[in-house]
Amino acid sequence: MRHGIGYRKLNKTSEHRKALFKNMLNSLIKYEQIITTLPKAKELKPQIDKVITIGKRNILSNKKRLFSKLQNKASVSKIFDELSKRYSTRKGGYSRVLKAGFRTGDDAPMAVIELVDRNPDAKKVDKPKKVENKEKLKDSKVEKEADKK
Repeated sequence: MRHGIGYRKLNKTSEHRKALFKNMLNSLIKYEQIITTLPKAKELKPQIDKVITIGKRNILSNKKRLFSKLQNKASVSKIFDELSKRYSTRKGGYSRVLKAGFRTGDDAPMAVIELVDRNPDAKKVDKPKKVENKEKLKDSKVEKEADKK
């Protein structure tokens, strides 16, 4: 019988698994959508739902609890500032797992895990704007030409 076997071990040690899910939780909170393998996504879904549920009650003990789990101030503040307000009327089911085909290298089943009612601009958080890059390139070319003269 399968009593007491409540999660997938994913062929990793417990420390590696904890670190993996902490990083995936932080990435999912930051970008609101990530692509990973299907078993990892299925294990991550209950964890992100519990984290958001904890964040809906804005009390100090919950902030400390989330910080001990996530160890990232930006993620904790985003949960309490944005996500708790977004999901205040929703009673659960804050994330979804969508199958996304198979990986080309090893044919592993891939999935997209995303927050329901996500902000589409959240994926562009770390990407620099193209306009700024062009201006920087022009400035650097002008500086290089001035150095040559």
